[in-house]
Amino acid sequence: MERKQFPGVKAVLVIGASLATAAPAFAQSSVTLYGIVDNGIGYQSSSTTLGSTSGGHSTFKMITGVWAGSRFGLKGAEDLGGGTKAIFTLEEGFSANSGAMSTSNLMFSRQAFVGVTNGTYGTLTAGRQYASYYQLLSLYSPTTWLTGFYGAHPGDVDGLDTIYRANNTLLYMSPQLYGFKFSGSYSLAGVPGSVNQGSTWSAAVQYAQGPVGVAVGFSRINNSTVGGGAFGADSTTSNAGAQAGISAVTNGYQTAQAQQRFAVGAGYTFNSQFDITATYTNVQYIPGAGSAFHSEAIWNTGGIVLHWKPTAAWDFATGYSYTRATKANGITSSAQYQQFNLSEYYSLSKRTGLYALQAYQRANGQTLGTNGRSIINATATLGDGFNSTPSSSRSMVGVGVGIVHRF
Repeated sequence: MERKQFPGVKAVLVIGASLATAAPAFAQSSVTLYGIVDNGIGYQSSSTTLGSTSGGHSTFKMITGVWAGSRFGLKGAEDLGGGTKAIFTLEEGFSANSGAMSTSNLMFSRQAFVGVTNGTYGTLTAGRQYASYYQLLSLYSPTTWLTGFYGAHPGDVDGLDTIYRANNTLLYMSPQLYGFKFSGSYSLAGVPGSVNQGSTWSAAVQYAQGPVGVAVGFSRINNSTVGGGAFGADSTTSNAGAQAGISAVTNGYQTAQAQQRFAVGAGYTFNSQFDITATYTNVQYIPGAGSAFHSEAIWNTGGIVLHWKPTAAWDFATGYSYTRATKANGITSSAQYQQFNLSEYYSLSKRTGLYALQAYQRANGQTLGTNGRSIINATATLGDGFNSTPSSSRSMVGVGVGIVHRF
């Protein structure tokens, strides 16, 4: 639900600087405190409960973490010699409106990992982190300039925003070689008698050279409940036992045995003022014996974002995406979602900015209801900021303004 690619690290506490004489080994160690606070006001034309197709009302409310999810974190590094460093990251999200944790009962819900890195051999990390699929495709995600809150593809069905973090993850990231970078990750669920049930695995490759960039990635998320059904708490993408990514798009398919995502992203920088990115994704929700739905559900999405930076202070972007589901599970008119986005950002300084966002989505066709069997009209749900409060109708308009500060 947030825009990526921030300088982010501003306040550095160098551990051992004052102890260099007594303990020289600590002179190359450091811990960095960083964070983002984002708050604003938003409007949506229709808001109802997930799964409802009636009774929606317009809302006007405070919203937090729109341009960039509010967070604080610690990053550390220690020089081990020979070009190798030990590294760690601990990062927690929070609401700037209430001070509540972004995910209840998780102290570091965004990231919590430790590992080693070497400029020649790459980086190996272990813990709660983003899978390889997201790490190498996020550069071309629509959320970079349109935000995840308003601009992620409907419901973030393809996981190009940051809502899919995987527990118990081993991830390798290669160094860049002739423009290429490779990453692979595997998340262990620890389910007795099975190395697959509840696991998540992912692989991706990226090429970036000069003005051209492209990335290809694949991920599979397995439900730890045998044969599908209620999402198991041991599933590695679990958020304190809850399933991530449930929206009006996927609500009727949350009992899947597995989810698979394939994506291609590309970008081209024309000059310092103008660049373009595009993505294509294919998402599959695969049923098992315990799933409420019986046939594989597939969503194909294509999207494009144009970014224009006319001055050092101003950034503007516009985007469009089209998502279409397959005809399955008795549906004769497949669900379709067309989304249009605009964003404006003004830098007050390197750390502080003002933003405005506008979005419109139109849904058509049919999808499955909450029980995974009944067929209902597809309803609009902008980005992933409205996953739990979608429109009760085919259309939704969203507008937001706010301020973001990085430290």
